[in-house]
Amino acid sequence: MKDNILTSAHIHEYEKFLRAEERAAATVEKYMRDVRFFFAWLEGRPVTKELTAQWKMQLLTRGMSPATVNAKLSAVNGLFHLLGWDECRVRFLKIQRRTFRDSSRELTRAEYDRLVQTARRMDREWLALVMETICAAGIRVSEIGFITVEAASAGRARVSLKGKIREIILPGKLCRKLLKYARKQKNASGMIFLAEDGTKISRHRIWREMKSLCKNAGVEMSKVFPHNLRHLFATLFYRSTRDIVKLADVLGHSSINTTRIYLLTTGVEHTRQLDRLRLVC
Repeated sequence: MKDNILTSAHIHEYEKFLRAEERAAATVEKYMRDVRFFFAWLEGRPVTKELTAQWKMQLLTRGMSPATVNAKLSAVNGLFHLLGWDECRVRFLKIQRRTFRDSSRELTRAEYDRLVQTARRMDREWLALVMETICAAGIRVSEIGFITVEAASAGRARVSLKGKIREIILPGKLCRKLLKYARKQKNASGMIFLAEDGTKISRHRIWREMKSLCKNAGVEMSKVFPHNLRHLFATLFYRSTRDIVKLADVLGHSSINTTRIYLLTTGVEHTRQLDRLRLVC
């Protein structure tokens, strides 16, 4: 039997395949990071199902969450499938559906307000406006490049990502702020949020700049990352409308099961709900 020796050329081939499949840039970046991590761990050993299963268990013993382990397995299994090494693929970990969310990662409305106010107080208007845009429109940080002068003028943005096209309604007050900021930057058309070199501002920079606000805003760092703004939008939208189908459409989810994840209560709220049942005499 021929040994399955993983090489850098195989990984490069996988990257080209993912890009040809029009996977999101962030997805390609993550998959490459995961398969290179596996490649380094192999240290030249031939790939086998048993060895891949051993890697899976080592990830767990290192303290990675089951969801993180499964994400890494998804990248590696995809590589094996492309190479015709299906016999090396291993099963994902079975994860029971969560009923509540970790309160240490739950961003509240008051904390969000403090982050925005702190950004403005520190003379980072662009950052305050980025956070308001993500939160008020419920978009992904990767969609910030679709917020253009034209979109703000029309009150809606056309987003094309992950093979899907959808229109996002932008609140009137947000549009006025965006257009005012664009005029101040002497930006008459195109993307509103730009880096110093005129390119799209990176998600990593947004993440890093948000983290830098935490101490002055009095908000735990574990709660502050761009996607949590989208979670906050989902929570507040659902509390207002009680319409999960509409929320799924707004968020661009093809499955309501995905939307449900955004609506999990915290452990503290879950405990309160159990206490209100008064089933302990």
